[in-house]
Amino acid sequence: MSRFNVNDARCEALFASGLQRSDAATPEMLAEVTSRTVRQLGVAGCVSRMAQEFGDHPEEAASRMRWIRQLINQLAVPAAPRPARLRNWPPAPGSGLRAARTGGAHRAA
Repeated sequence: MSRFNVNDARCEALFASGLQRSDAATPEMLAEVTSRTVRQLGVAGCVSRMAQEFGDHPEEAASRMRWIRQLINQLAVPAAPRPARLRNWPPAPGSGLRAARTGGAHRAA
């Protein structure tokens, strides 16, 4: 069983995208291209497209992947924005919120 690697997923999405060497790549642009490609193809679709290219054109595909990995390493592509965390979560011990959420609250009779 393999572990999910975010950098690998970014590389696969960029590989499957229409990104070209002639594009003026910035970290923000790469993050947008990555997000758009994953929305359009899904992670499995990106992997499938990459696998097909490696099967059909192995030398060109290897060269493209080396280039994409260099871009990722050089530009430190930011991760997609995450949802904001809830303030005051997790609740302080004894506040009753954690116990209520986990079913551990007891009512006095």
